[in-house]
Amino acid sequence: MKEKKNLPSRHVSLGPESAPHRSYYYAMGLTEREINQPFVGVVSCWNESAPCNISLSRQAKSVKDGCRENLATPREFTTISVTDGIAMGHEGMKSSLVSRDIIADSIEVSVRGHCYDGIVGLAGCDKSLPGIMMAMLRLNVPSVFLYGGSILPGKFKDRDVSIQDVFEAVGKLSAKKISENELKELEKVACPSAGSCGGQFTANTMACVSEAIGLALPGSSSTPAPYESRDKYAYESGKQVVDLIKKDIKPRDIVTKASLENAARMVACSGGSTNAALHLPAIANEIGIDFDIFDVAEIFKNTPYIVDLKPGGKYLAKDLFEVGGVSIILKALQEGNLLNLNCMTVTGKTIEENIKDVKFDTNSQRIVYSTSKPITSTGGVVGLRGNLAPDGAIVKIAGLEKLSFKGKARCFDNEEEAFKAVTKKEFKKGEVIVIRYEGPRGGPGMREMLATTAALYGQGMGAHVALITDGRFSGATRGFCIGHISPEAAVGGPIALIKNGDIIEIDANKGTINLIIDNNELIKRKKNWKPKENDFSSGALWKYSKIVGSARFGAVTHPGAKKEKKVFSDI
Repeated sequence: MKEKKNLPSRHVSLGPESAPHRSYYYAMGLTEREINQPFVGVVSCWNESAPCNISLSRQAKSVKDGCRENLATPREFTTISVTDGIAMGHEGMKSSLVSRDIIADSIEVSVRGHCYDGIVGLAGCDKSLPGIMMAMLRLNVPSVFLYGGSILPGKFKDRDVSIQDVFEAVGKLSAKKISENELKELEKVACPSAGSCGGQFTANTMACVSEAIGLALPGSSSTPAPYESRDKYAYESGKQVVDLIKKDIKPRDIVTKASLENAARMVACSGGSTNAALHLPAIANEIGIDFDIFDVAEIFKNTPYIVDLKPGGKYLAKDLFEVGGVSIILKALQEGNLLNLNCMTVTGKTIEENIKDVKFDTNSQRIVYSTSKPITSTGGVVGLRGNLAPDGAIVKIAGLEKLSFKGKARCFDNEEEAFKAVTKKEFKKGEVIVIRYEGPRGGPGMREMLATTAALYGQGMGAHVALITDGRFSGATRGFCIGHISPEAAVGGPIALIKNGDIIEIDANKGTINLIIDNNELIKRKKNWKPKENDFSSGALWKYSKIVGSARFGAVTHPGAKKEKKVFSDI
């Protein structure tokens, strides 16, 4: 074991000057031996806000057992989580992306304050996954990430369902395709257990990323939350962080440009959430690596779509688990020469060594395809650029048949106005619905638009209109929906200058998004544009709106490693 005198926790446990600190540890029942061992912060987002988080406390206990039985002293603490499924469709969604950075900040200040030597982080809902990974890289103490696991599928009329079906059923109700009683029956059975949303939405996307990027143990992200076999991964995560402390392997030894590329491949090939195009640049920012939305999009463009998961495909996370989980996706990418194999992982081995014995067989399962015979030749997510989005935009094309769209704009300055118009069917086929002033700064908070997109899809209009926004989309969104348009409306980006009836042309094959308008007219509109104030003049959302950056670079709230003068792990 690395000597205690060389670890951060020496500041609160060694020498006469630490007697007051040790008094607190004795008050909590620690022995002298335990105080002299490395301290591991075991942080989870356990709460009773939603099913994604309610199994984390159980798993944290197993993590602590893994630490204790391998001669380290675990110190458990919790942080917040905002659950998108409950925050969705109202002002609460403004808090969602904000929570990612609060989670990272809260872990940072807790670990700094208590001088922990390592971290095991357990996450459930969407933003807690990147938030915890960001904190690990910022602090750079030996760390292991653990996903809390996916929810089991619900059963409705003899078919598997997820929360996506409930959101879309609201649209079906407004279109009189189902009755209110059917909606009520569906809502009662769609989410039958603990765990995060079951499709390849943001939580499962970032869980797959955690393995591909090397911060999680192989196989740990696929096991459903209710399965007690998850506790084995929790125990092993606690055990492994002690081994990392011994070997002095830190997150910045693991996460590199090459492993970020692996992570982006994982998102693209699995038809993952567009939110990953925000989170991967934010993770890169923590270690000072240039990796913006265009870097992510370039990898997306050159990656085949090979994993048949909802919302673009047929299957749920539990189905992927039953055929071998993330490891077989990695194996398929390896066989297609699309993986950087020499990247270090938390096992202390390379990703190639981790998947050496994995068998990938397309005959025994129908979920993961070979890269030589993909579902489509281009990744499930595509980056866009043009005069409407000079700093980029993103669209999920997994499951789409039509990859281009041209139509007249119908503009809304917030999501509520758009949702109200959609539910009243105050739009026409062939139109491009524009929702603006919902970006990171303008919202503030860059809301997801699942309520609106699901209502469109439920009405059967998903293929007949396009929707563009400087806000975000849920991983459960489907249809021709373009998000992350940058620069955002709040800073005078071109999306702020669109007028009703303007022609917008989008081509996901070419990667373009343009406003068909004379450039002189655009310049004239920009001169006449006036900033629009949001409703927040104090509190966390006001603070966020003052410091958050462009979606192009991950909507980050601090300069990152490029500006840091010392790393916590070096104290």
